[in-house]
Amino acid sequence: MSTILITGASSGLGAEMARQFSAHGHDLALCARRTDRLEGVRDEILAAHPERRVELRALDVNDDAQVFEVVRAFRDDFGGLDRVVVNAGIGKGAPLGTGRYDVNRGTAMTNFVAALAQAEAAMEVFREQNAGHLVLVSSMSAMRGMPKSMTVYAATKAALSHLGEGLQYELLGKPIKVTVLHCGYIASEMNERVQQQVRFLVPTEQGVRAMVAAIEKEKAHAYVPALPWTALAPVMRHTPLPLLKRLR
Repeated sequence: MSTILITGASSGLGAEMARQFSAHGHDLALCARRTDRLEGVRDEILAAHPERRVELRALDVNDDAQVFEVVRAFRDDFGGLDRVVVNAGIGKGAPLGTGRYDVNRGTAMTNFVAALAQAEAAMEVFREQNAGHLVLVSSMSAMRGMPKSMTVYAATKAALSHLGEGLQYELLGKPIKVTVLHCGYIASEMNERVQQQVRFLVPTEQGVRAMVAAIEKEKAHAYVPALPWTALAPVMRHTPLPLLKRLR
């Protein structure tokens, strides 16, 4: 049994990870802005697994000071943290130069700057413990620059993936592990508006099952679900842009 902190745990992938990790025997530290939704997730987990410990805290990941405060408070609650899953993020965006810098800036701040704060806070705990497992939830869009409304989102995920790889490089041979998850199309509240237009979309439970399996194995990098994304990753990364555009 270990203690897992999940950000953005009130819905979607975060809430489903909480359900599945609890079924695997882990205690949970869950945080998000919507505490009423968090309470519902907690109540559901405890009804199914009354032996689990589930602690909740409100967190706006764009509040740097609150990020460090919440991570340290959970550490104190449990006497340490074994794993931190940096999951909170948004999928908004607009083509550059179309007057929606506010939307693109918000995506950049939430998906990378706020993720950096979460990683900093987690690594602070892990360095003190000389142990821990940091999980960064990235995206298959990190494989390549993306057009139109996806441009900034993809750039933030590429930055997050490189952040994780840099830590892996530094921590080789040490007891602190880092996993970068490149997620394909998994149904969630964030993408529910476009689900009918997306190929290779899998239900939330199925997609998260693949995420949890990769996390439990402490893989350095994982494409989830493995099929078709493991095969598509090199295609996405190396196909010339004119051909890639025709394939979309």
